[in-house]
Amino acid sequence: MNSMPPPTSPERNGFTGLVARLYGALDWSRRFAMNMIFLLILLILVVVAMAPSGKGGLQEKTTLVMNLSGRLVEQYTGNNRLMALTRQFDDADPETQLRDVVNVIDAAARDPKIIRMVLLTDDLQSGGLATLREIAMAMDRFRAAGKEIVAWGSEFDQRRYFLAAHAQQVYLHPMGIVMLEGFGGYRNYYRNALDKLGVSANVVRAGKFKNYGETYLATAPSKETLESEKYLYDGLWEGYLGAIEPARKLAPGSVMKTINQVDVLLPAAGGDAAKVALDAKWVDGIKTKDELRQLLIDKGEKDEENKTFRQVSFHDDLAAVKPAQAGDAVAVVIAEGEIVEGNAPAGRVGGRTTAELIRKARNDDRFKSILLRVNSPGGSPLGSEYIRRELELAKKQGKAVVISMGDVAASGGYWVSMGADEVVADPLTVTGSIGVVGMLPTGEKAMDKLSIHTGGYATTWLRENGYDPRRPLDPRFVKLVQAGIDHIYTDFKAKAAASRKTTPEKIDEVAQGRVWTGKQAKDRGLVDTLGFFTDAVKAAKSRAKLAEDAAVVYIEPEKTKIEKFLEAFGASGARAIAKFVEPSWLHAGVPGQAARDIQRDLQWLVDISDRTRGGSPIKALAHCLCTDPL
Repeated sequence: MNSMPPPTSPERNGFTGLVARLYGALDWSRRFAMNMIFLLILLILVVVAMAPSGKGGLQEKTTLVMNLSGRLVEQYTGNNRLMALTRQFDDADPETQLRDVVNVIDAAARDPKIIRMVLLTDDLQSGGLATLREIAMAMDRFRAAGKEIVAWGSEFDQRRYFLAAHAQQVYLHPMGIVMLEGFGGYRNYYRNALDKLGVSANVVRAGKFKNYGETYLATAPSKETLESEKYLYDGLWEGYLGAIEPARKLAPGSVMKTINQVDVLLPAAGGDAAKVALDAKWVDGIKTKDELRQLLIDKGEKDEENKTFRQVSFHDDLAAVKPAQAGDAVAVVIAEGEIVEGNAPAGRVGGRTTAELIRKARNDDRFKSILLRVNSPGGSPLGSEYIRRELELAKKQGKAVVISMGDVAASGGYWVSMGADEVVADPLTVTGSIGVVGMLPTGEKAMDKLSIHTGGYATTWLRENGYDPRRPLDPRFVKLVQAGIDHIYTDFKAKAAASRKTTPEKIDEVAQGRVWTGKQAKDRGLVDTLGFFTDAVKAAKSRAKLAEDAAVVYIEPEKTKIEKFLEAFGASGARAIAKFVEPSWLHAGVPGQAARDIQRDLQWLVDISDRTRGGSPIKALAHCLCTDPL
């Protein structure tokens, strides 16, 4: 650190010298301020890190407080990995890693000092059915260890209630509601709007159920889309009810009965939604949060200093959980998000990035098997093929390869799964969608409306009449695109047939871009086993002849220096930094969900145009029109 401003050059004088001295002083001040801030942050971290915390200080009769927040994810996305470390947004994480939740619950089930768990879900924003089922299964293991779970919420939507239903006791705020409304819904269709703007979507596809892109060329869903979605959503809803009704000891069909009568039940209860939930036995009691606190004090041990019950938080308990890392192991690679061809940060699946992680695992003699956890609606066929090929090479090297399907493993997400020895899907995974789509949006009518014209010379018809978003498509070029799409679809089916040990003709019967639940896919021979991530881990160990207690190691992109620095001080220290350096722009307002949906859909249309203009004139997508049913 500099202790004084640097001297100015003697050659400089007058106005130039003055500017130089001012700049030098400002530069010194900036560096001095930054160094002081760094030292202050370091001091905060050291003080917090030296404070007693974590599992080592647990006392008898401690309650684990599981306050789940943000999006449930397989892997922190991009900058959110750092955001999660720093616990911004008033200590509510933007994302929560599934494996962290499961590991903490399982460790707590084994810890004799932890007698119960309190599940708080008010800050939980999203999470698919397969992800929720993984947590619910961990909760069931916790209960099987003879321990109690109490769930509380100011309100429960369908995903929050799915978890709460697996607690022995569920409490709702007096002004709360349990909002169970079923799956499905409406999406936007932009045909008329695009016509008014003078934009043509020009969708080319292979597979009559391949409806990704349909929202741009139609004004309503096709009969194929309605047929496919009815079968899918009915299956998912059946699975949802089949989980919560037994968990709550409700009669089969009772939830649907209450939903169908809610227009009568709610007015009869004087508009009291909490009473309706209590009468339907969806909850066990109505309590404010302070009443819940007193209940837990009475059940456990009182923390006199903090005037509450004796407890440990999810994040502090997580800091004490250290999974085994030594010896021969299973390597786990995460493929979560849309698949792109090249490199991508966590949160998207980079074909080259993910293939490199798999290559790293297959070339490490310590890893006897590779488990690819897939949670992706697909994207680039080429990016998907990069990943599938690396798994195929791992098998040739003698590694066992197992796929574990999460919430979604469809289209390109199914493509990457075709290089495995065994595919394990959750019964409520959304999978399949074996099909290909291409889109070539053009705005020649918009150009006409603006009285803008194009012209020029080209040496070939392909250069003159190939894809140009300002000009109408040449039918000859459309034929080229269709041929390319059909070729990729044929290749997709052939690889699926080889993977499933059947024929392309048999695959075509269950392909055509149609989506299935994991259970429906199993019935049609598209996956091998129905089960959880833990079942996939067992399969990976068994196939590699590893011991049951062999390590499971996640192969992930290298952390940044600042991430490693913050991790070294644990969750409490990172939170302390967040309070000190929290930027106000993170709390800026965002548009409503409907506006965000429209913005996302139209931005995708622009992105497709940009992708198509660069490189190959044919940009196909192995992507499903999959939305979160919750």
